[in-house]
Amino acid sequence: MKDLSKLGFGTQAVHGGTEPEPITGAIMTPVFQTSTYVQPEPAVAKVHEYSRTGNPTRDALQVALATLEGSEIPAVSFASGMAAIDGIVRLLDSGDHVIAGDDLYGGTYRLFTKVLARQGLRFTFVDTSDAAAVKEALTPETKLIWCETPTNPLLKISDVSALAEVARDAGCWLTVDNTFATPYIQRPLDLGATFVVHSTTKYIGGHSDVVGGSVIVRDADLHERLCFIQNCVGAVPGPWDCFLTLRGIKTLHLRMARHCQNASAIADFLQAHPQVEKVHYPGLEGHAHHDVAARQMSAFGGMVSFELKGGVEGGRQLCMKTKLFQLAESLGGVESLIEQPATMTHASVEPEVRRAAGLADGLIRLSVGCEELSDLRADLEQALLAIAES
Repeated sequence: MKDLSKLGFGTQAVHGGTEPEPITGAIMTPVFQTSTYVQPEPAVAKVHEYSRTGNPTRDALQVALATLEGSEIPAVSFASGMAAIDGIVRLLDSGDHVIAGDDLYGGTYRLFTKVLARQGLRFTFVDTSDAAAVKEALTPETKLIWCETPTNPLLKISDVSALAEVARDAGCWLTVDNTFATPYIQRPLDLGATFVVHSTTKYIGGHSDVVGGSVIVRDADLHERLCFIQNCVGAVPGPWDCFLTLRGIKTLHLRMARHCQNASAIADFLQAHPQVEKVHYPGLEGHAHHDVAARQMSAFGGMVSFELKGGVEGGRQLCMKTKLFQLAESLGGVESLIEQPATMTHASVEPEVRRAAGLADGLIRLSVGCEELSDLRADLEQALLAIAES
């Protein structure tokens, strides 16, 4: 693992995890499409013994991800973001308590409440942007604080340093889901987090062509325990998925700069539009957590959510009127996407729970892509005009 720690982020993105292939000199890490490895003698492997346990293409990806998040210990990559989340929580024991954000991705909420709660874990959901509320929710059994920042889909910002202090004082772990921000914008390990988790399906891969997840830590013991769980469960990415993700990383800095630039302008456009009731974007000075975002993030991300004055039906119609903003789940690809969380990505969250967290049924979430800004703005303008005239 070469030391890139003193080099710029773009250099880390291009070179992290990759070395010329020693036999041919190939500049890109090959796809090692193999399930097993020949051993020179029984129980003595050259490097790997079986591809569930390890694969050279996955090795390169794991080093690249660790480099971006500022860890000297390779990441632990999984077959999906949900598998990565599950891997962390499997470190806990029955009876342990988890404090989690009240504005989580619907799949995370579903895993916690519908699967892991049945296995004896206890969950309390609070607004993690309020460190005092997190501290108040602590119990002697609390072993993990779980937050997204920015959150999905309301784009709330949690003060990672403040949560890390709460976690240290309580003797528990802090996980930060860094999917929306990426290490281009913030590095939670530097702010005191124990675990950083990514759905690499999103901005890390960046091209809507691969599913994956990853966990990054700086603690060698936790890393070893995660690798053990990964090997036991087998939720590992295939080598081709690792190759695609590694390729995506090489342009992460370029793509994120464009995502952030476009999203900021779209947020300003929506905020000034007469048909828009409310815009959620941490880059807006009126955002409740703008100051925290400005302090711990280098930019404000490519995600925007908003509510129309037309409510639920207006939002539904808008999703079907855009042309460049494609109606689809997921996010973080080079193309722009639009969706209605209450009926799509967050449908597994009970309506009363969504509304209590402030997630209105008519909320619209945009993943602002890398297209020309003028075209994206025109697309939203024509869609808003179409629903106003209908």
